Amino acid sequence: MRRTRGFTAVALSAMLLMAGCGANAADDSDDAGGAGKGGKLTVLSASTDINFDPAKSQNLAITTLGLVLRRLTTWDIQPGKTAQVVPDLATDTGTASDDGKTWTFTLKDGLKYADGTAITTADIKYGVERSFAAELSGGLGYHKGLLIGGDTYQGPYTGGDLASIETPDDKTIVFKLKAAYGDWPWIVSMPAFTPVPKAKDDPKTYSQNPVASGPYQVSSYQQGTAVTLTRNPNWDAATDSVRTGGPDEVVFQLGQDATVAAQRLIADSGDDRDAFGAGFVPPAQLAQIEQNASAKQRLVTSDAGALSYLALNTRRGALKDVKVRQAIQYAVDKSAYQVATGGAAGGDLATTLITPGIPGRAEYDLYPAGESGDVAKAKQLLAEAGQTALSLTLLSENDQQSLAEAQAIQQGLQRAGITVTIKPADETTVTDTLTGDKPDFDIAVSSWQPDFPSANGNIQPLFATSEIGGGGYNISRYSNAEVDKLIEQALATTDPAAAQALWAQADKRILQDAPVVPLKYNKNSFLHGSNVQNFFVAAFPAYPNYLKVTLKNR
Repeated sequence: MRRTRGFTAVALSAMLLMAGCGANAADDSDDAGGAGKGGKLTVLSASTDINFDPAKSQNLAITTLGLVLRRLTTWDIQPGKTAQVVPDLATDTGTASDDGKTWTFTLKDGLKYADGTAITTADIKYGVERSFAAELSGGLGYHKGLLIGGDTYQGPYTGGDLASIETPDDKTIVFKLKAAYGDWPWIVSMPAFTPVPKAKDDPKTYSQNPVASGPYQVSSYQQGTAVTLTRNPNWDAATDSVRTGGPDEVVFQLGQDATVAAQRLIADSGDDRDAFGAGFVPPAQLAQIEQNASAKQRLVTSDAGALSYLALNTRRGALKDVKVRQAIQYAVDKSAYQVATGGAAGGDLATTLITPGIPGRAEYDLYPAGESGDVAKAKQLLAEAGQTALSLTLLSENDQQSLAEAQAIQQGLQRAGITVTIKPADETTVTDTLTGDKPDFDIAVSSWQPDFPSANGNIQPLFATSEIGGGGYNISRYSNAEVDKLIEQALATTDPAAAQALWAQADKRILQDAPVVPLKYNKNSFLHGSNVQNFFVAAFPAYPNYLKVTLKNR
């Protein structure tokens, strides 16, 4: 997701200790075709609120909102397979014209809302338009900078309609972009591309009473306590290739303490046998699960997740010198960082920027230094750069886990004669410093998971010159005209294989300049009850696919 370390959706590394069992396993996968209909599925969540307003949401296509709301396209996520963009409400993933600057979609036949009215392209246009409204900010906004006129449009409440979205008839929608953008089929899988009928829109209440287009509708919303979903009688499974619509009812129990929720799932009694946890299993419970054969079989761990990395401020002092940055590549003790974040079971050591599970990823290692680094090589490069007494400031959040990670980096660099001073600060200060216009730091540990399964999400937000400062996430302040050109070419390439090759080329070219040190591909662990089946976590995203989960027939 578009996050620096301080903004990760849940704490990544502290929850990953001893999480290797059940990795990427789908339970009772022979039932994945849609059997196991009926029952009440319970989801234990630490969140105190679920915002179902698609304009305000950053929810993944395969989790909560995907049960209630459909989009033009969606994600086909299956165990052991690379994520694919597939049609959802549309008949296909779009037709590009005008050299990739115009995209046209046609809706499937027979699509209806829960109240029986037809879903039209006018509703999708309106849904996208309302995402521009100031009172509905907070959602994923990639489309806002891509659509012609999006930079000045203020939404339908005050700004009329957006002319770059055309609906020549009820089943056809056309998007006019400022420039060619090959990943547009992924963009229209985001929440803002959910149909919203204008007559049913109340921006103050829509978050709790959305008009359902998926297999479920919100039937009860108890703030801070529970949200209950029941079947949408007008959802047609024949039009939906990714949702099984298994349970009769889905209940989100809100405000659940992660430790208590894990203990309930370990005990596996009563209704908890029909439940799973939405959050990562805490370390203490992971250790407990290791000694519990039943629970161990019900623990599912991702193959990979967000990339943890060390950002080097390339515009500051000695770090302007590429040889110094390359020296740090060799000096970092990745194994020590891995231990500080839960050991090997919590994630594999990283050497690339594109994360596992993303199509087109190429495996390589420009700085082969072993797990603990190559101190001699680091010292050699520092000497060549004339840096024999390098001192750096490491900006870190001031919580215990973040400081432990910072200390692992500090100790590794000190072996090469680099003095590291850790500068702790609260989360807001760290984020403002990293993404703002006064980058008072030398190095910082961060993490990143793309918002959609394209290498675009790994590369452009972190390394394009346009993303430096002003709230952008290019926190290493890296700028290279050659890389910007590769990014521009990849964004404009509509052929997926050709675009993937360009992203892989950019990945390696960026690391030649060493603006960051890839540290670890994190793993996430989740626990479910014994009656839950088709529960799996693919390589991307590193979260369960709620749309496939069913319950065993009893």
